[in-house]
Amino acid sequence: MGSHEKELSILLVGNDEITRLNQEYLSRDRPTNVLAFAMGEGEDKSLHSYLLGDVVISTEMAEREAQQRGITLQQEMALLLVHGILHLLGYEHEGAPEEAAKMQAKEQEILVRLGFAGNHPERL
Repeated sequence: MGSHEKELSILLVGNDEITRLNQEYLSRDRPTNVLAFAMGEGEDKSLHSYLLGDVVISTEMAEREAQQRGITLQQEMALLLVHGILHLLGYEHEGAPEEAAKMQAKEQEILVRLGFAGNHPERL
């Protein structure tokens, strides 16, 4: 994905913690499935240039969404992780439909490479 020599942290949390983070950083007082915090943004972006960022996944949301979609928790977690990493790399899906389509296509490309082909309906 073009980010060789980059470090990534992954945090698995429950709904209470992801709600707290969502409220603190995005002013959204509700749980979400995944949050991504890029280290390559802001005033201190060059301080630790080897850090890509943090991906935070709510395991409770992932489990619920996997059941709703009829897929395994492993499949849902793979999608959420890929989705979060793409956000760290600058992909966006809120706003322009072209950007959302570009991000979704990249998600599917990566999921196919990981062996999760065709398991994820359109969403996120």
